[in-house]
Amino acid sequence: MSTRPTTAEEPSREPEDEAKEGKYMTIMEHLGELRYRLIVSALSVVATTGASIYFAGRMLNFLKEPAEDRSDAFFLIFTEPMEGLVAHFRIALMAGITFAMPMLIYQTLMFVTPALTSKEKRWVYAIVFAATLAFAAGVAFAFFVALPPALGFLLNYPEDVAEPHIKIGSYVDFVTRLLLWTGIVFETPLLLMGLARLGVVTSRQLLRFWRYAIVGAFIVAAIVTPSIDPVTQSLVAGPIIVLYGAGVLLARLVEPRRGLAERI
Repeated sequence: MSTRPTTAEEPSREPEDEAKEGKYMTIMEHLGELRYRLIVSALSVVATTGASIYFAGRMLNFLKEPAEDRSDAFFLIFTEPMEGLVAHFRIALMAGITFAMPMLIYQTLMFVTPALTSKEKRWVYAIVFAATLAFAAGVAFAFFVALPPALGFLLNYPEDVAEPHIKIGSYVDFVTRLLLWTGIVFETPLLLMGLARLGVVTSRQLLRFWRYAIVGAFIVAAIVTPSIDPVTQSLVAGPIIVLYGAGVLLARLVEPRRGLAERI
């Protein structure tokens, strides 16, 4: 009578063990996945931008309120035939990116999830929700906190010299850039948390770089803000420093616990 080999001699991999590991993909598969995620992201932005065009005029009136509250002489002009149309499209694009942000974040995370374990994949929807809230908080901070004093300084600085008759294109460019990039900057804590979870950085390393973080915050503020005035840059750099500190705390909570030998 023949006997079958025992399972102890041929250990088999359980499905649960395979689910815990990341999925191996070739370079071509990565490129195909990247193309798919980019197409879906682009289509979502196109759809939300198209829907926002109808409300662009109302959104422009809303974006004008901080400037009108800070200067009685403020009103917008345009000096080129296409300037008004381009300004409305820029506002619609800004709104489209904002409304499509959950999908953009989701597609970004789905691009990297093949390399994650099943346990880590469970955090995808929570991260999408948190990142969307962070972006919305950044946009709200820029509009309600940073923008009014910045406009008050810029529109009233040359007192009794000239009235602020601003081109609509310049004003829309100033406001939309400030709102968009401040929203992106507010993703800093989640970015640091993700890097710590992947083992790229540690909370101790981030703490050691606090001086560079402060300098970097003002450099980022200078790039993000469309003006060179110190008021706007300080209003943006301050929250970046606070967000960096929050990112260090989050990194401490999620970073892998390693032994002393691994740390060395």
